[in-house]
Amino acid sequence: MRITTRLGREVDVAEDYTVDQNWAHFSAEEHARWDRLYARQMEVLPGRAVQAFFDGLDSLKLSDGGIPDFEELSERLMARTGWRVVAVPDLVPDAVFFDHLANRRFPAGNFIRTEAQFDYIQEPDVFHDVFGHVPLLANPVFADYLEAYGKGGLAAAGRGVLANLARLYWYTVEFGLIQTAEGLRIYGAGIVSSPAESVFALESDSPNRLHFDLERVMQTDYRIDDFQQTYWVIDSFEELLGATYQPFGPIYDRLEGRTDAYRPAQVIEGDTVYTHGTQSHASDQAARL
Repeated sequence: MRITTRLGREVDVAEDYTVDQNWAHFSAEEHARWDRLYARQMEVLPGRAVQAFFDGLDSLKLSDGGIPDFEELSERLMARTGWRVVAVPDLVPDAVFFDHLANRRFPAGNFIRTEAQFDYIQEPDVFHDVFGHVPLLANPVFADYLEAYGKGGLAAAGRGVLANLARLYWYTVEFGLIQTAEGLRIYGAGIVSSPAESVFALESDSPNRLHFDLERVMQTDYRIDDFQQTYWVIDSFEELLGATYQPFGPIYDRLEGRTDAYRPAQVIEGDTVYTHGTQSHASDQAARL
């Protein structure tokens, strides 16, 4: 079938919205732009990103230079966790997205930002999708989490809870933090692909950093036009996977049909707050909006 993307391009896509990457169509200038984006992030991320991210970069050879060939990248990824990367021209419908994840396929945008968009692009391009997301797919536990998320999305179809699932993805896969022996570290793709937010998420006094709570996350709105006002912190990828493997049915029953949500910067009683690497409870401080 033929679709028109949000960027105004007309493309032929398969039923699952995938396209041939046609790696040869990327220009030398576009490959060089990837390299510049990569180099900029590698100046910022050491000491800030979780070690599993760097392990993924190395094992998948994402430092080899240029936009990765998805066939070669998928061969390396399949050997480690059974995932592969598929090219899509744009954002895909929810049901298609969930189906890809449930079957260990990560859909990645088949274009790279323009020079004018070098510092910020709203649409997820190949740099955000591959540099930001794919390294952690080489981690077996995180790879299992993303598959479980996709299966959960398919099971939730028609229950009116897609907004809640979107919040879970946003606050973990895109903008999650993790507590490590070395301190708080970044693992969310939206942070690791942004030089400014990589610093802000860990070092600014402005945002809340709260311990991950599945149902609380599902009820919290987020910002799409600015840095996040709240980041959710996990202790391990095992914690994240365990939360996703629990039955969602009772949670969906409680959330179904609800339109209210916590504000992005809201701290409520019962939240566990991280302040300079330590934890406290929201009841020990004045809740702020």
